[in-house]
Amino acid sequence: MPLIERVLTIVIVVFGTMFTRFISFMIFPEGKRVPVYIIRLGRVLPYSMMGLLVVYSMKNVLIKENLLAGNHGIAELISVIFIILLQKWKKNMLLSILLGTVFYMFLVQKIFVHIYM
Repeated sequence: MPLIERVLTIVIVVFGTMFTRFISFMIFPEGKRVPVYIIRLGRVLPYSMMGLLVVYSMKNVLIKENLLAGNHGIAELISVIFIILLQKWKKNMLLSILLGTVFYMFLVQKIFVHIYM
């Protein structure tokens, strides 16, 4: 990629990022009342996104013909149970995401190597 294309790409990304950051302040200035539906979306969207991420990450497990065939989905199931228990115990989403990811990577790379290779 030539230098001019790299510079233009960086400039476009910077302006796009700045636009998405500042548009909310333009739409909802400090003195203006925020609509109720925007406040509601602010409360429910984080949970909806987490649900969407769970479904997306489990899609390859869920669309197989036979879920119980061989060891298919065992690492994922163990990881989901681990994350649920960790979340109930510590009630810290960031910790659950971090340790859940590390635990899943450990299972896939050390325990269930033969399945995923």
